[in-house]
Amino acid sequence: MSITTLLPVGQWAQEEFAFAELGDPRRNKRLVKIATKLAASPGGTLPQAFPEWAELKAAYRFFARELTDGLKLPTVRPAVATGAVGLDGRVLVIREQMSFLPLVRIWLWVSVLASVAGWLLSALGQLNEAGYAVLGVAGAAGLWFGRKALGLTSPRGLCHWKKARARFRRWLPGSFAVLALLVLLGGALYPPTTHTAMTYRTPRVLHWLAEGHWHWIHTPNYRMNNRCCGLEWLTAPVLLFIRSDRPLFLINFMPFLLMPGLTFSVFTRLGVRPRVAWHWMWLLPTGYNFLLQAGSLANDTFPTVYALAAVDFGLRAWVSRRPSDLWYSLLAAALLTGAKASNLPLLLPWAILVCALWPLLTRRPVMSFLVIVLAATASALPTLVLNVRYCGDWSGLVLEHAGMNMKNPFVGIWGNALLLLSNNFVPTFFPLAGWWNQSALSILPHALTAPMMANFEEGFMALGEMPTEDWVGVGFGLSVLLAASLLASCRAGSPANKGWAGSGLIPRGVRWGVLVAPWLSLLAYGMKSGMNTPARLISPYYPLLLPLLLIGAKQAVIVRRRWWRAMVWGVLLLAVPVLVLTPGRPLWPAQTMLKKLLALKPGQRVLTRALAVYSVYDVRSDPLANVRALLPKGLSVVGFLGAADDIDISLWRPFGGRRVQHILLSDSPAQIRQRHIQYAVVSGGHLVDQGTTLTAWQERTGAELVATTVATTTVALGPRPWYVVRFPE
Repeated sequence: MSITTLLPVGQWAQEEFAFAELGDPRRNKRLVKIATKLAASPGGTLPQAFPEWAELKAAYRFFARELTDGLKLPTVRPAVATGAVGLDGRVLVIREQMSFLPLVRIWLWVSVLASVAGWLLSALGQLNEAGYAVLGVAGAAGLWFGRKALGLTSPRGLCHWKKARARFRRWLPGSFAVLALLVLLGGALYPPTTHTAMTYRTPRVLHWLAEGHWHWIHTPNYRMNNRCCGLEWLTAPVLLFIRSDRPLFLINFMPFLLMPGLTFSVFTRLGVRPRVAWHWMWLLPTGYNFLLQAGSLANDTFPTVYALAAVDFGLRAWVSRRPSDLWYSLLAAALLTGAKASNLPLLLPWAILVCALWPLLTRRPVMSFLVIVLAATASALPTLVLNVRYCGDWSGLVLEHAGMNMKNPFVGIWGNALLLLSNNFVPTFFPLAGWWNQSALSILPHALTAPMMANFEEGFMALGEMPTEDWVGVGFGLSVLLAASLLASCRAGSPANKGWAGSGLIPRGVRWGVLVAPWLSLLAYGMKSGMNTPARLISPYYPLLLPLLLIGAKQAVIVRRRWWRAMVWGVLLLAVPVLVLTPGRPLWPAQTMLKKLLALKPGQRVLTRALAVYSVYDVRSDPLANVRALLPKGLSVVGFLGAADDIDISLWRPFGGRRVQHILLSDSPAQIRQRHIQYAVVSGGHLVDQGTTLTAWQERTGAELVATTVATTTVALGPRPWYVVRFPE
């Protein structure tokens, strides 16, 4: 696509170079000034372009940083070259590569190869140490020998400790570094306690490893079968070789570290002012969902990097016209869907971005075909096909309980909008959460609650007393800051400088399509989903929704205001107690201090509640340890009869030493014994919920009671009875 608009050298330099990824808006300004001078003196020497000694010295100092190369861009504006600039198609340009970019590419390849290995080894029945060893060596060798062609190496001198120290001495990057260290500390000190990881994500991987392949698991927990497997395939080799879930939080932590650089790149390319993008690149990761999930095993925020990378590499492909950039965009988009099916609507902005770039793939047809095959394997496609085979519905919604699939799209739109606002704007610490959860449906208008009760999951209005990774979105601090920024931009006057619009090589229609499409994707999500905690579920949407709200010169003025910076400090300070006090990974002696306070004030309601919460989370990674102790030593198979939300992870520990076979209430004695189950653990709460008793179930199956105990798996349900039974030969 040729662009024939003639521009003054100053505007040309602004559009071509102001979006460069130098990590500091002041360097961007210096580059624009240098490019303007050079363009005004084409073919001349540096002393001719910079007659003043101070300017010449600054230019030499800039080039000495090894941030530039003399490159020829075939897509640079030919009309500018023959008009106001006269560079005959050649221009000195910034190398569009930051030190983080090879790390993004490496992470994409690790994610792709993990998914491909999981599905391929499952198809071969070799999901074991030998299979992973062979594919691991082959994959590592391929990446090593193709590292230059795939852009997996950093240019020499591009990243060193002096630059890193200088960057993180500034207040925003430094604050992000402090928060990242707190996240790392919490993840390293505590095992994963995320509810979804404990109830089905880690157990389903253990089922597959025990069988040597993916399979449809015999269980009442439908989520073990119909959900996408992106996170699971990343965890599988770790669980297989290390036999521990302690390091699994790194799967969330590493993408978290890549968020700032990708955010800045995407924002500036879409037209957000570099100064504004620089502030928000550090602020967005301080959203409570990103901070808390970065140290956990949740699967809502780690696909955010895939969403950003899919758009970023697509935008790069418009400038570079390299097939490799389009390959990475395709792989990232596939991984985005392979992580969660709720991310499927985000393919809309990606499709708008890359639809005109597909001819680039014909330049390298063989490699392009291989990338397409890898992308299809790493996407949601295998799960969707298996859902069709096993339950007759590609989405798997036929297995879900009432409310998961939205009945009335109109109610879904305004209902999800209401839940997003309530989940994100609820105060960071909300001691009235218990009262609200009990009273919300009675105090809100019936015209509001009745349609939502008919279309959403039960408990849709529930809020937490403090942020946890199981429900929170970006949270109160960031939401209030964004709202204040938008309100201030509406009231602010029109700034004099309006020229910034991102890269001029990206068509205006494409850019605006990518800016608007994420909001249409969110609309589609709202029309389809009736799930609780939408603020958590749409985590990958947030960075693609923000650019439309932040473009324009007004935001560049607002981020300079003292009141805005004061609010930013408030956001950062609020994030610290969120990480320190979180029940799953407290960075303070919670139970010790609460017990001492209760000794001083016996029966105090808030303290009693807090101690109960921290006590349950303390054992949440292994909640049935006392039940496991009642089983015979050396038992290789144990049955488990429980509800979908009952946690059976304790019975798998130590990983690799025992298999858990789920039992349905409808299973006959012959079916139970056919699976070599001699002992089983039974949830008394599940029997009560199903309207039966242990005695009645024993009479039907012939099971003998061995032991009875009590265990607590959730704060809401409290202590519940658990039984160990034996099936006679």
